[in-house]
Amino acid sequence: MARLPILRYPDPRLLKPSRPVTSFDSELKTLVENMAQTMYEAPGVGLAAPQVNAHRQVVVIDVSEKRNELHVFINPQIIKASEEKTLFEEGCLSLPGIYDEIERPARVTVRAQDVDGKAFEMEAEGLLAVCVQHEIDHLKGRVFVDYLSPMKRNRIKKKLLKEEREQKKSVTGANVKKQGNKR
Repeated sequence: MARLPILRYPDPRLLKPSRPVTSFDSELKTLVENMAQTMYEAPGVGLAAPQVNAHRQVVVIDVSEKRNELHVFINPQIIKASEEKTLFEEGCLSLPGIYDEIERPARVTVRAQDVDGKAFEMEAEGLLAVCVQHEIDHLKGRVFVDYLSPMKRNRIKKKLLKEEREQKKSVTGANVKKQGNKR
């Protein structure tokens, strides 16, 4: 298994819709294993394939306390959503340190396939329902900040771009120091 690099917002690859999975082979199983490891190590409760630059309809989620109830959704679709809404503070591995409240349906029924291609349906509520909706949004090229006002979204984008520039500067500065010490 390998930990995969997670794309950071506003990387345009996060906005690319994913293709349905048609081949349920060892490559798919490896992707799912690597995504699960990446999610657990990040640490997070959900990860969609586009976040690791694999634009296929694959989602892994584990909202359990002990981190031992991995759910795998291949080609997931929400087939039913409650009229009742819930407000949850959401975060995202592609937007580190950013959290905001998003209103979504409180319960959903999702239809998907497992890694072997077997179809199933699952009802979800609470945090699991929020995660399912959040990760399916990724498959459509959406991120949770798309639900925020344009002003908030721009502020977040600027903050993350600034952090990225500062991180690159510190890495470049460290490399220059290393090279200077080699002389």
